[in-house]
Amino acid sequence: TNQLAIHMLFEKVPFLYGSGVIPLRFEAFKESIKNLMMTQFFTQEQIESFFADEEKKIDLVPVVEETDFSPAFDALSGTVMESSFGGMLGMFGGASILENLREPFSIKMKSAVIQIVESDAFNNTMQKHLKSSSLGGDMIKSIEDIIDARLNELSPLMVKEMVYKLINEHLSWLVVWGGVFGGAIGLVSSLLF
Repeated sequence: TNQLAIHMLFEKVPFLYGSGVIPLRFEAFKESIKNLMMTQFFTQEQIESFFADEEKKIDLVPVVEETDFSPAFDALSGTVMESSFGGMLGMFGGASILENLREPFSIKMKSAVIQIVESDAFNNTMQKHLKSSSLGGDMIKSIEDIIDARLNELSPLMVKEMVYKLINEHLSWLVVWGGVFGGAIGLVSSLLF
């Protein structure tokens, strides 16, 4: 009986009202799946909660350690050479004299930036901006677009195959026991009435 009911979800059986409901109402079925996903798994609150938890895990130190601070040194060197010190440095070798400071500058700059990104003030500012950003809304829109794209790829036959696969893998004993209990109830009913 359970197998018949499952079959009737996908196949129209003559003279049985409601059979073949999934192919007949497939667009509504897809919309229901989308609504289920968006209201149960990907709500604004759940996305914000996810980002709040992830914000605590953000560690910018490895990023800073791998950053090349040469552009900052080049900008500083350019500024110094264009200033009144530039003429004085020109007498001692010009910009090439500053080149010896590139590595120490880079080390000091990394250390200073690491102190900044590890500070409470920086982390509070970053969390404030992440919370006020539209990242959560953008994420929900992206998830919704992914779900829509996948649902548009589905056909009633594909849904039928997925349901049958799910039943065969996980619910086969439920079908068997449903048949046993259905048969037992039918037998008892026929004996009593």
